[in-house]
Amino acid sequence: GYGYNIMELRAEIGHILGVDDKRRLIVVGAGHLGHALLQNFDFDQGGFLFDTAFDVSPAVIGTTVNGVTIRGMDELDAYCTANLQKNPVSVGLLTVPKSAAQVMGERLVAAGVHGIWNFTNVELSGNVFFENVHFADSLLTLSYRITKHFSPGVKEPK
Repeated sequence: GYGYNIMELRAEIGHILGVDDKRRLIVVGAGHLGHALLQNFDFDQGGFLFDTAFDVSPAVIGTTVNGVTIRGMDELDAYCTANLQKNPVSVGLLTVPKSAAQVMGERLVAAGVHGIWNFTNVELSGNVFFENVHFADSLLTLSYRITKHFSPGVKEPK
């Protein structure tokens, strides 16, 4: 009958999701996909502190994208270790080629990262939390929805 205090509700949901914890996030792989995420994703709105990315390409190392410095992959372990006590890296956003996915995932775990947002299309697992993003699954879901909506005679499965 009285409605909700939207600001309080939003703050409580944010607290439950952990967005007010300001977890530290790094991007590992600043190629095309990593670059696009750096330019277009608002990490701060999701509760993440984000200040650096890592890559192997000399053409990208030392550049900045959207205020974020891209470092050499050889600095990854030292960067994570140096921040382990004071401001640990909570999430590694992984956008490396498939061939490097497992090794980089293991490296992030060894460096003390608590979770990996994995865009490599390789199913990773280990002793941290993983969110494996599969673009093919999303595309098939979209295809199914289009087919269901625009194709006469296609019925919803029971």
